[in-house]
Parts: sequence; structure tokens; C-alpha cells
Amino acid sequence: MSYSCDATAERLAEGLGFSCHDAEPLVEFRNPFGLANGTMPFLELLVIGGAVFALVHAWRRWRRDGDPVNISLWCASLVYLAVIEPPLYFPAWFGLEEHVGFIFSHNVFTVQFMYDRLPLYIVAFYPALSQLAYEVVRVLGVFARRGPLVGSLAVAFVCQVFYEIFDQLGPQLKWWAWNTDNKMINAPSLASVPMNSMFLFASVSFGAMTYLVVRLVGARDGRGPLTGRRITLRTVAAGVLTPLAMAVAGVPSNLFRGGDQLGVQRAVIGVELALVWIVGLCLLADAWRARRTEPLAQTPPAGEPPPGEPYPAHSPLFARTYPALYLGVHLVLWLVALPAYFTATGGITEQGTPVGSLWYTVLCAVAATGLVVAVTVATRSRRTREPVRS
Repeated sequence: MSYSCDATAERLAEGLGFSCHDAEPLVEFRNPFGLANGTMPFLELLVIGGAVFALVHAWRRWRRDGDPVNISLWCASLVYLAVIEPPLYFPAWFGLEEHVGFIFSHNVFTVQFMYDRLPLYIVAFYPALSQLAYEVVRVLGVFARRGPLVGSLAVAFVCQVFYEIFDQLGPQLKWWAWNTDNKMINAPSLASVPMNSMFLFASVSFGAMTYLVVRLVGARDGRGPLTGRRITLRTVAAGVLTPLAMAVAGVPSNLFRGGDQLGVQRAVIGVELALVWIVGLCLLADAWRARRTEPLAQTPPAGEPPPGEPYPAHSPLFARTYPALYLGVHLVLWLVALPAYFTATGGITEQGTPVGSLWYTVLCAVAATGLVVAVTVATRSRRTREPVRS
């Protein structure tokens, strides 16, 4: 079907080992043990399980603690997915072939939607990672100390380090393939990963969405707690507005789009990524010092926690376990990929797949490990210093 499998999509699909012709328009199921790469079922379990875990945690935060931010952020992630992903998969359908072109193609996993373009694990990835980053920043008290804007900047940094451990690995293991012929969007790149994706998708999107959710759903407006209907409307608004924030953030590098200005564009995005790191590290270091030197904030009355307020006396299981699990599984997957990485020639493995940036992955892994340790210490300190509820 030409409208769902053009020449570029067909070429990328064949490189990944499947055909995009005659794909089911709604959903298709495959044997998890017959996928292109043995790492793929483990990735699915990690991400889909994380999204379910995050949903349970978010629901409890809302119903037990009266804080709707988590559930709103979880749902806003899906709204954002619904807005941003279809134009990326089918740019011709939306008249965007001349503006963005065909950017990438996912491989086929156990459950696929939309003519095999959208794996179920990608649907789950957005809410899982948004909750991971928000909870890491929140449990360190950045939102409570610095407010929604600064807290969301910290979220952008946390997403960067956790996302890129995944992003730099995927092409080598055939989780997806970038369209390297699309120089308009996919250049410049760091190894096999477009730098535009590293900045806009791995940081700006999650930071902007978190800020919108906290401002729209977390803030009190003088009319008491938000009703379910108002939370729903504000959640949808946050998800829809997030791509607009990404478009604004992409303006500086887009001013230098074009082959003859590729070096300038690389420098601009490099500076933007450096700012994400500098701001994020400074904010989280400050939060870590505050945790060690300042007394714990008083727990607010039940049902009335200010947005980003530290946890009540119960232990935040999601924050203590899922970031560490996510990091640990990805480190194992990287160990699986390293032999082929070190024998690659010209950035291409013997299997014909492009490798990511090992030095940047190591940098992200070190930062992510530091965050996991900080959260573990912070939550352990809270459990030992707060009185046990009767």
C-alpha cells in the first residue's frame, strides 16, 4: 500500500528485517521469541511494566494523597504521543514531506499499531519516562524548594541522561533505524543519533510537558480542588501544547538549517545540550545539599499537598525502584552490545547497524547512577527520620 509504505519506509523496513507492505492498519501481534533481536522482549517488559507501575503509583498519589499531578502527567504523555507521533510516521499524510520528510522507522515488536509503525512499548515509554524523571526531581525536593519552572528544568536534565542511554543503543540493536538520507532533520548527529532528537525529544518535550502539567493541574486557583473534568481538560491542553514548546525551542538551531551551515547548527545544539547539563547538575547538586543540611518539610494536610511537595511518611516505592531497574537493565543491554560495538568499522557493526556514542552514554550512565543513589539516600533518610504511622 503506497499510502502507508512508500519507498523510504520500505527501504528502512527491509534494513530492519521486515516488510511494511500489507501491514495491519490497527494492531498486529507477533511471537516475542521470534523478533529480530533477543534484547527486544526484555526492552518491552521493562518499559511496558514501568508504565503500568507508574500508572498505579500516579493513581495512588491522586486518590490517597490528593495530588493529581502524577496522573495528569501520565495521561498528558499519551496525549503528546497522539499529537507528535503520527506526523513523524506518515509525513505525507499531513503534508509535511517537504518540511520534515521521513525521519525514522521502528522495528516490529510483539504488539504493533498503525501499519506496524508504532510499537506498544513506545506508547508506554512516554508515561514511564516522564514519571521516572518527575519523581526523581520531586523526591529530591527541587519542586518544593524552587518551584515549577526550575523543577521542570531539572526534569529535562534527568530525562536527557536516562533517555540517551536508550537512544544511543537502539539503532545498533535494530530497535529502530534513522533515515540518514534526511539531512534536513537527522543532521547533525552524535554518532548515529540526530542531535535535534537528543535536545528536543529527550529534554525539551519532557521538561515543557512537566511544567505545563504542574502549572495547570498542580496550582490552586482559588476554587478548591480541581474536579475530574477540569483535570482532564487541563491534561489534554498540556499534551497538545508540548509540541508547540518544542517548536519554539528548535528555532535557534533551525535558523542555521542547511548543508553549508551544518557546523554552526551542531555548535548551537551542542551549546543547548551543555546548558541542559549545567543547569541540571547545579539544581540537583543544590537539592542534594539541601537534603543533607535542612530539616525535612512538614507534611501538608491530607488531600492538600502543594505541587511538588515532598512525600508523605509512606515510602515512595516507584522512585526507589524503577529508576534503578531502568538503568540496570539498560546497562546489561549495553554490555550485550559492546562486543559488536568494538569490532565496528566506520561506525557500522558487522551486522550492518550503526553504533551510538559510547562516551556520551558513559557520561549519562554516571549521571543517572548519581541520581539513583541520591534518591535512594533521600528516601532512606526520610523513612528513618519520620515517625512511623500507627
